[in-house]
Amino acid sequence: METLNDIVGKNLKIYQDDEYFKFSLESVLLPNFVQVNLRTKKILDLCTGNAPIPLILSLKTKCKIIGVELQKEIYELARKSVKINQKEDQITILNEDVKNLNQIFQGDTFDLITVNPPYFKVSNQKVINNNLIKARARHENNLTLEQLLKIVTILLKNNGSFYMVHRTERFIEIINLLEKYHLTPKEIQFIYPYKKKDSKLFMIKCTKNGKNGVKIFDPLYIHQNDLTYTEEVKKMFE
Repeated sequence: METLNDIVGKNLKIYQDDEYFKFSLESVLLPNFVQVNLRTKKILDLCTGNAPIPLILSLKTKCKIIGVELQKEIYELARKSVKINQKEDQITILNEDVKNLNQIFQGDTFDLITVNPPYFKVSNQKVINNNLIKARARHENNLTLEQLLKIVTILLKNNGSFYMVHRTERFIEIINLLEKYHLTPKEIQFIYPYKKKDSKLFMIKCTKNGKNGVKIFDPLYIHQNDLTYTEEVKKMFE
């Protein structure tokens, strides 16, 4: 069933559908991790879903933002979400396959690229969802991590910034692929469900053809012991 919900405070609204797709907590964490400066003129958000990341980023910058979503049903939710927030002049949503974007945009086009991608390899059968739309959002059955990073390094400007959230269990694989595609890790933050639990997710900032040198931020804890959000996370929703 389609619903209209708040993303952060009452500043932004988003259309969701329980049957298809609801934005995740990571889609709030990642844009809060992103740093936008005055040199940032054009942002690309891949696997945009119903557009939570472009919408939250629009509170941090006035520059143009393009979101790309493959699935038609979710693309329509994204377009409606942009419209209800009166962001059409700033945010454009494309119904396209990420793998084809090098045929739509010239190389070295974007100053900043963000993505909350599918996390799981198709071989991981135990977590595949029978709902095709949800399965594509979670699994690499249409877009692998390597295909994604190949497109990123084509479209990102030299010294441009790339931000991603992903599963900690794939950290070493991701670092190796980033090196292959000349995306130098610069900042990393590990995310924990709460203290004394293993990290499940991490966020990373990379620079295309950047110099070596990485900063590891303090851990981000999502919940307190009573499972309520920590103060740091609460502030992101205010």
